[in-house]
Amino acid sequence: MLLRGFALTAAIALTGSAALAEMAEITIARQPSLGHLPLMIMEDRGLLEARAAELGVEGLKVNYATLAGGAAMNDALLSGSVQFAAGGVPPLLVLRERTDGTSSEVKGVSAMNSMPLLLNSNKAEIRSIADFTSADKIALPAVKVSIQAILLQMAAEKEFGEGQHDRLDPFTITMSHPDGMAALMAKQEVTAHFTASPIQDLELQNEGVHTVLNSYDILGGPATFNVVWASARFREENPLIYQAFVETLEEAIGVINSDTEAAVDTYVRLSGDASTPELVRQIITDPQVSYTTTPNNIGKYLDFMTRIGTLKLEGATWQDVFFENVHDKQGS
Repeated sequence: MLLRGFALTAAIALTGSAALAEMAEITIARQPSLGHLPLMIMEDRGLLEARAAELGVEGLKVNYATLAGGAAMNDALLSGSVQFAAGGVPPLLVLRERTDGTSSEVKGVSAMNSMPLLLNSNKAEIRSIADFTSADKIALPAVKVSIQAILLQMAAEKEFGEGQHDRLDPFTITMSHPDGMAALMAKQEVTAHFTASPIQDLELQNEGVHTVLNSYDILGGPATFNVVWASARFREENPLIYQAFVETLEEAIGVINSDTEAAVDTYVRLSGDASTPELVRQIITDPQVSYTTTPNNIGKYLDFMTRIGTLKLEGATWQDVFFENVHDKQGS
């Protein structure tokens, strides 16, 4: 059953004129990755517009924008050009701390999935992260901020010891997922790419490309990859739109989990990348991949980023990072 009881009291209390006071147009930002499939289904089916209308927000215009990484997401959210941002966990944590206690406070709305991220290389000599030298460049969505950047720091600390988490940072450069793949395939500028599905899977179809690192090996198992975040002010001023978003995100994830072929069709039509239906189906049904709104292992990112000084959120839990609508889930 959908979470249609969420904020029901507030919905009933609002009159038609009050509902009309909510925003008439919003923008949702996503990234070019299969992890953002729930948002693509919402767009393709017009789910958010329909549910908002049911709640009394008639004629809501919903725009979907594609941004390259977490840093761009945070800039767009703070500027007010997007109302919902989506990406990896670390950019949310960074913005959560940065805006804590301010009028621009930001929190997580929901998780979207857990899926492994791969560090691929086109250089035969690189079999582990210990093989990288100053002659190498590692492409990832955002230096020092993206989930791939933080995972690389975790791996570096594990490989080289405490205090060595930033040892590979000088080798990293910011590139969007598609640009990183193009550079890796052309063997120009980069010798490795830390990315996500389906880009990582497409790369591995090319001779000479191999996997150096899997994020699940770093984290000791499945962990949330993508989350959605928004400002507390937007949530307070637009409770019905927020409620509609939460409910329809859950609905879209339900489509992925119950109708694989519909999910595959949506991604292939909307993505514009080189993924075949067979590849997308293989990824979605992989036992390592899970589409869910429940946050998983957020605490591992919190603890690591706080310990190395990237965050100052000592003692914070995953519930401190997210709005109350997910607090009743069995998260971690």
